Parts: sequence; structure tokens; C-alpha cells
Amino acid sequence: MIVAGIPAYNEEKTIAKVILLAQKYVDIVIVCDDGSQDMTADIARKLGAVVIAHEKNMGYGLALQSLFKRANALNADILLTLDADGQHDAREISKLVQPIVDNKADVVIGSRFLEGGTGIPSYRRLGIKFLTKLTNSGGKKRISDAQCGFRAYNKRALENITMYEQGMGASAEILLKAEEQGLRVAEVPVQVNYEGLETSTHHPLGHGLSVIKTIIKLVVEGSPLVYLGIPGIVLLLTSGFFGIWTLQLYATEHRIVTNVALATIAFGLTGMFALFTAITLYAIARLAQKTTKQ
Repeated sequence: MIVAGIPAYNEEKTIAKVILLAQKYVDIVIVCDDGSQDMTADIARKLGAVVIAHEKNMGYGLALQSLFKRANALNADILLTLDADGQHDAREISKLVQPIVDNKADVVIGSRFLEGGTGIPSYRRLGIKFLTKLTNSGGKKRISDAQCGFRAYNKRALENITMYEQGMGASAEILLKAEEQGLRVAEVPVQVNYEGLETSTHHPLGHGLSVIKTIIKLVVEGSPLVYLGIPGIVLLLTSGFFGIWTLQLYATEHRIVTNVALATIAFGLTGMFALFTAITLYAIARLAQKTTKQ
């Protein structure tokens, strides 16, 4: 069974077309109405879609979490996600689903750049490429478009990807979690339509900052001893160097250089905090792994 999942927030102008097109290629359409103040949910219900209603706007990530949970509850074989604003062409659903049907991938991403990326506004193109490069830096898999919401997930992916991010950073989180779980990720070229989307509910700057914050957090949490432990040790060694210098000055000249003393304390405290945080995160990660195995 193929299920289409559509996160939606105040999309009454476009939701009908997206649902009607998607219904031609999937068995069930689920719309997560993320606290819309318009007719989005009513239109979706009248067109036969299953509607998950959030009482208030909770964010793209939580909308995806609701869609994943409902797809799992329905025992879906494939969940296909696409945006409610009409930028994704539902007629390309079969293209995204095919690698999963052929057992060549667990997660399939629609890429706007595999065939040139024509039609994407320049500021969006630069932002997407930057965020994609940042996402790739957090894992071994290299993809061309880490931010496209037009994706397909098989049953294994639905059962093994656990999301925590509430906002737009969920797109990057999913890819990093997929690699962590050893899932096969593939890309297929897709076309997008940005006409009339300049007033999108997702502000480009806010979107970018949300993704950057998520990537940094996930990378640090994934390898805390590398990204926090080593810098912590370096800071402690630096603090020790300044400390010895301070003692030598006091022993030879009977004076304390305030700036050096403050630097010693600052480096020492920062290093201790970084090292303690690294050890704590590492311990939590190991405990989580043991709990998962049990």
C-alpha cells in the first residue's frame, strides 16, 4: 500500500489540486493540517483524504512525525511525502516510488539539481546548495539536494527513522538518521514549480537557520568526543600554559597580569565544560544504543 503524506499549513488555495493529483498514484492520501486558520482541513476531508489535525501550528518536523506515525499505523509499504503548496508535481510520484519497488533504496529523495535545477530562484538555489553541503559534511553519503520535501520511504525506513526536530531541520535530520541506521538512500530528478510561492509560509532565513542548528546539533551529538572532547582538551592545555605563565610572572616579578589570569580561568572553565559535555553525551549515546539492542 502506497500512502501520500502532505504536511499543510494554510494551503486552501492549492491543497485540492495536490490531493486530487496524488490520489491517482497512491492508495491513501493523509494530510497533516498543522493548525491552519483557513479551509485546508475541510477541503481535504471533502476530497476523501485522511486528516490529522494539530490544534496549533507545531512546525514542519512535527507534521512529518504525525505522518510517519499514521503511515506506520496503516501498515503502509511506502510513504510518499510532498508539499501542499503545489511546487511538487504529483505526476512524478511513480518515479520516486520505483527505486523502492525495485528494492534498490529505502529512502528516495527528489532532487532539483540532477537535471540542472532550472527554474529555481537564485537565492533559493544558493541556500539549498549551502544547506546540502552542510548536511553532507555531517555524513558519508553525498547527495545533491538535502532540502527537497518530495521523498519516498519504505517500511524499513518508516520503522527505523525517529525524528525529534520540530521545524524545517527535520529534512536534514532524516537524512543523517537514515545514514546512521544504514538505510539505502537514492535520488531521482524532479521538477518544481515556484510560481506564486514567493509568499511561502517558510521564510528562507528562518528555514536556513533552523536547518543549520539541527545539523550542528546532530553532528556534535553523534561524535561528541571528536567535536567537543578534543577541543575541550585543547582548551584545558591552553589554560595550563597560561597558568604556568602566570605563576612564572608572579614568581619572578611578583605581579599578576590580569588579562592572562582571566584568560587562564576562561580557557579552563570552557575546556572543562566542553569535556564534561562530551563525556555526558557519549555516555547517553552508549546507554541509548544498549537500550535499543535490548
